[in-house]
Amino acid sequence: MRALVFNPGSNSLKFEVIDTTPGQKYASGGKKLLSAAIENFGKERKQATLTILNGRATVHEEDVEVRDFYSATQFAVEWIRKQDGELLKGLDFIGVRVVHGGTYFNSAVRWDDKVRQKIESLEDLAPLHNKSSLAIIDALEPSLPKIPVAATLDTAFHRTLPEVAWRYPIEREIADRHGIRKFGFHGVSHRYMLERYAELTGKAPESCSLITLHLESGSSACAIRKGKSVETSMGLTPLEGLMMGSRSGSIDPAIVEVLTRKENISTEQAVELLNKKSGLLGIGGDLDTRVLVKRNDEYARLALDMFAYRVRLMAGAYLAALDGSAGRAEAVIFGAGIGEDSPAIRAAVGDGLGYAGLDMDVALNDAAISGEARITTAGSKLVAWSMPSEEGMQIAHECAIALGG
Repeated sequence: MRALVFNPGSNSLKFEVIDTTPGQKYASGGKKLLSAAIENFGKERKQATLTILNGRATVHEEDVEVRDFYSATQFAVEWIRKQDGELLKGLDFIGVRVVHGGTYFNSAVRWDDKVRQKIESLEDLAPLHNKSSLAIIDALEPSLPKIPVAATLDTAFHRTLPEVAWRYPIEREIADRHGIRKFGFHGVSHRYMLERYAELTGKAPESCSLITLHLESGSSACAIRKGKSVETSMGLTPLEGLMMGSRSGSIDPAIVEVLTRKENISTEQAVELLNKKSGLLGIGGDLDTRVLVKRNDEYARLALDMFAYRVRLMAGAYLAALDGSAGRAEAVIFGAGIGEDSPAIRAAVGDGLGYAGLDMDVALNDAAISGEARITTAGSKLVAWSMPSEEGMQIAHECAIALGG
């Protein structure tokens, strides 16, 4: 089964063509035929760019005229047609990542009008993210009519959170009336890391208890007990949790009131500041850890130290959450761009987990860049891995299952 996969970001759209085998057990069994991304559209004074990828390496880059997700999707389809029309002639289905599925979905789902209505009803919870996925699907109708579409939901993996984890300690009736609860995100990535770890170690996913760390511009942690998400760092929205590229992560909520009063700005402007001008960007002046490492000045170092410190705090808390009669965590997985490519961040996190039996192998950790690797010593009681988070492969895999493949 051949899939065309769309994975939207804030101002970017990654698209991939992936072959999957019906009945394959894990996403890694697929074959990636094309991987590309359109970035920086919708930003003032910035030209959108098309990047063709081979793994993490850029093999081609050019400026393109793209304004939004609708036009980006149409551009992607036409670009593939011009480059290699055979890729689309054998297309069996399209997979689209949707950020917020609320409490409606436990797994990927075939797209239809009823699914669309449910996604639209969640607009208040994810006004930017879900609209981008809807724009992608709208653009597919004229571009690729009659090709089945399925959606993966970032929230679906976290539907197993127990109430003690998903409920916020605010007045219960108000919270229930407005659907205020922890949903969690990056579920596609956390599920991929779980299943890939199980595959690499020859275990069943339902026997694995792990901490998975999705670390990049948007970052989150997940505690997985026996193959199920039981705690995660993002909450009602993706703003809660770890310090991120431009997001603050968890802070004292009263800061919003202070900002509105002291800076004479609206609540919306205060939240935008926390979403787009905070995190690594707010402290260090750049949201790219690679740039901060090269700069190595006072505030670049502070930003990186704060980022690693908060990941270490979260990992320690999740070790405690998983420690109990049902067993304890056996591994910590560092995934996504920073998790895969930053030995210094991994070392800073790992150094704080020695009490739990994690013994980082310095040589293995330093050598682990852009690939899968165990980065702890042979005798480490708590193991650690670094690995890419192949979200496109996971989207194709989950959507194939949803469509009966």
